[in-house]
Amino acid sequence: MRLLRPPGVYAPQGDTSLLLESLARERLEPGLRTLDLCTGTGILAIAAARRGAEATAADISGIAVAAARLNAVLHRCRVRVLHGDLTEPVFGKHFDLVTVNPPYVPAAAPGAPAAGSRRAWDAGPDGRLLLDRICRAVPVLLAPRGVLLLVQSSLSGVAASLAALGRSGLWTRVIARRMQPFGPVMTARVPWFERQGLVPPGTTDEELVVIRAVRSPVRMPSAIQGTRDREVA
Repeated sequence: MRLLRPPGVYAPQGDTSLLLESLARERLEPGLRTLDLCTGTGILAIAAARRGAEATAADISGIAVAAARLNAVLHRCRVRVLHGDLTEPVFGKHFDLVTVNPPYVPAAAPGAPAAGSRRAWDAGPDGRLLLDRICRAVPVLLAPRGVLLLVQSSLSGVAASLAALGRSGLWTRVIARRMQPFGPVMTARVPWFERQGLVPPGTTDEELVVIRAVRSPVRMPSAIQGTRDREVA
């Protein structure tokens, strides 16, 4: 898929590919309401729109929003692209499918970068700056039986995401895994990763995973929910 990608917008990489493959396995009927958060170039929203979905996308970066809009036009897809912080642009809306490829790379700085390329990947010392927010905010957006597809690195706490989504009432499981070598950003941080205990000495690759989480059509009793949380953690 040919895409316009201005400087500062995340380039589709291995995590994007893994999430696209997972999206391809989902049943998308015409009119299904989809949302792509942290959309970047808009590639996932475009993929959903090409299959007939009513696609919405959002990003905090104004440059990414412009790129996603242009890419949707380039591919003759109808995608509603919104500008704002995570779920704020779609407050009060509900979706049948939500995809997210968020920043998840551990970084020494405690907060998110205000601007620049690092905004697309830096996510605090444990890599969970956005992931924790997603696990709290996205379940509210899901329609009954709605699906969340979330991609992240093994360095940023897969078990923590599974447990947090479970506490939000979602049925969760890992549906895709892929090992890939560290890219330039992560390779440069290996010494820091080792000092933080995020990777064993000599580590040169990471595991990417896609988590699939489904909202139950009814709220589960707390005793059952607690049991299921222990099973997926």
